Amino acid sequence: MKIKDVMTKTVTCIKHDASVYEAAEVMRDLDVGSLPVCDADQMLIGMVTDRDIVLRSVAMREDITKQPVQDIMTVDPLTGDPEMDIDEANELMSKNQIRRLPIMKDDRLVGILALGDLAIKPDLKAEAGEILSEVSEQPVKV
Repeated sequence: MKIKDVMTKTVTCIKHDASVYEAAEVMRDLDVGSLPVCDADQMLIGMVTDRDIVLRSVAMREDITKQPVQDIMTVDPLTGDPEMDIDEANELMSKNQIRRLPIMKDDRLVGILALGDLAIKPDLKAEAGEILSEVSEQPVKV
């Protein structure tokens, strides 16, 4: 099975100069834990997670209404290709301890593969469990 068969295809980006507060609002409204950060041409430049917001902003007592997302995002995130096999994605996510993998095609963001995408497919629950156990073994990279 390929990533394109299970990834989330509708992806909302946030701009690098949006505030951390705006990112949190979008995450809340979409019920997601991460957002791709894109430039004006919709090219992926980073990822911001709910964990980034808590550890790199709230815990540091930053003003989330003024702090830009670019200050807390993960730059140059690992990415996958829609034609990658699920086993390849599993290995990549496990090895790098990531729960969400941006999917790129022709330098454009075309989707996100999250553990949840794997967990909702009955025949992929084992892969999701394997990734989660490996990601959870050590502190998670954001």
